[in-house]
Amino acid sequence: MPGRSLFDKVWDEHVVVPETEDAPAVLYIDLHLVHEVTSPQAFNTLRANGLSVRRPDLTLATMDHSTPTVTVGSLQELKVVSEPEAFEQIVQMERNCTDFGLELRGLGSAERGIVHVIGPELGATQPGKTIVCGDSHTSTHGALGALAFGIGTTEVCHVLATQCLLQRKPKTFAVNLVGNLQPGVTAKDIILGLIGQIGVDGGTGHAIEYLGAAASQLSIEERMTICNMAIEGGARTGMFSPDDTTYEYLAGRPLAPAGVDWDAALSHWRELPSDDDAQFDRETALDVSALKPMVTFGTNPGMVIPVDGEIPVLTGDLGFAKALEYMQLEAGQPLAGTPVDIVFIGSCTNSRLSDLRAAAGILQGRKVADGVRALVVPGSAKIKRDAEAEGLPEIFRAAGAEWREPGCSMCLAMNGDIVPPGKLAVSTSNRNFEGRQGKGARTVLASPLTAAASAVNGVVSDPRPLIN
Repeated sequence: MPGRSLFDKVWDEHVVVPETEDAPAVLYIDLHLVHEVTSPQAFNTLRANGLSVRRPDLTLATMDHSTPTVTVGSLQELKVVSEPEAFEQIVQMERNCTDFGLELRGLGSAERGIVHVIGPELGATQPGKTIVCGDSHTSTHGALGALAFGIGTTEVCHVLATQCLLQRKPKTFAVNLVGNLQPGVTAKDIILGLIGQIGVDGGTGHAIEYLGAAASQLSIEERMTICNMAIEGGARTGMFSPDDTTYEYLAGRPLAPAGVDWDAALSHWRELPSDDDAQFDRETALDVSALKPMVTFGTNPGMVIPVDGEIPVLTGDLGFAKALEYMQLEAGQPLAGTPVDIVFIGSCTNSRLSDLRAAAGILQGRKVADGVRALVVPGSAKIKRDAEAEGLPEIFRAAGAEWREPGCSMCLAMNGDIVPPGKLAVSTSNRNFEGRQGKGARTVLASPLTAAASAVNGVVSDPRPLIN
């Protein structure tokens, strides 16, 4: 009998009713993450049908997308600084959690933050779990060996009511990461490089597992960055097999198992990594040694080049031409040196403590260039406290950057943090679609190092000369 992959092991453990030609499988869900944007309709459907939340204890609720990143001390202040729709979503989320008996990591909670940041941070994300959320970047949680994927609003209601979900089984895709990262090259550059290699549809219909010596050397926070953007390569999810790095990360976290439960969980987790002879439907390799800091130049994450490279020349491709027209860039020209208006360091891709430390390393003793606005937004209240304990905000403020409250912020234009029309932002987020950061906004995706270097120089910049 051939060996099984991590994905197959987790999937098989959670099948309630097997898939058939006529119907998807019924899959049991271990953890349901809920936020204020994709849940209101689901809660209204529960009310209309007289249904309750089946497993409140397996539901983790927070607010992140619509929350402002300026400090607010009261509901009235919140109303003043928020867009009307965003304010209503926040108020409705509090009401829904109260009505359905859910604990909410709300604005006053010491545990609040971006849903894909606080899940691992609290220890709720664990190897072998099935995890869903009404957000496409739920794949982030695969960094710890979970099977995690985004779902739609109707599916959010289904999971709230039944703790199960209808799903077709994806195929498997092994991505072997080989070599060693060079100075100034990060996990963000790995995933951008991979998407550039396979394309934005390269993983369609598949669950990616990242394998190889380079994968095992990555920290959990680096793995989260890579899994976060698996969806941008078209994949259903991304996963790393759990290992000692995983177990050390989880030990002692508030919602992680403890005592004899930890021993039992650890015993199970050690059985999950893919077998040596596991079979995958597709495989590819990426030599991370050859990577440079990567930046996007177009309007999807697959339009990516090394920061010292030139924008490709593609004739006869109307979509490519349209993207360059939107970005106000020219084929055959370098992207480095392009003037920058805004730098955003944050999002569920790159708002963790290691990301903030990396940015601070570039900004320390330097100034944000005149005319550039730089925002640094921690991914959670805990990260904010930890960063403040290390003195990172003082470095950011001294450089001329803004230090904000936790939230999704400028990743998407729905919480007051918006890139004005025509302005160019270097962003550590995950999507550079037209209008993603604001109507007419132009987005260059990059690592925290590249973003910080671009803030200092006032143009899209290679961070390597600024690394001490």
